[in-house]
Amino acid sequence: MTMHRPRIVDLSETQPNRRRGGDLRALLTPTAVGATSGFMGLAIVQPGDRIGEHYHPYSEEFVYVVNGLLEVDLDGEPHAMRPDQGLLIPPNVRHRFRNVGDIEARMVFHLGPLAPRPELGHVDTEHTDSAERGAPPERTEAAS
Repeated sequence: MTMHRPRIVDLSETQPNRRRGGDLRALLTPTAVGATSGFMGLAIVQPGDRIGEHYHPYSEEFVYVVNGLLEVDLDGEPHAMRPDQGLLIPPNVRHRFRNVGDIEARMVFHLGPLAPRPELGHVDTEHTDSAERGAPPERTEAAS
């Protein structure tokens, strides 16, 4: 069994992922820190922007709003979220996040357990603006 030493990862070390809308930053991942049970990151969503609808067939997703006002659709039903609120999204529940406020929204996310292979961890169910500009919908565990 490989043991990894604790490692602090700064947001500036992460690459922006805008394929699904917003700016998704995977911080604590199997690749970055040797995580074996899941991964954690930060979603940054500008006013009027969204993270496109998707679901995770193998993972629960835990989210915590740090800043801003979000609306999350869970299997098509909208719910308001504000700072200091958390949400557990069970596997296979379709969800999308929209920034409905006038300031940047920040949301911490954690998914676990990991899918058997990273490409199986994330299933897009709609195209976002970035996908319409030529980026194909993807199945990945690299972002919420």
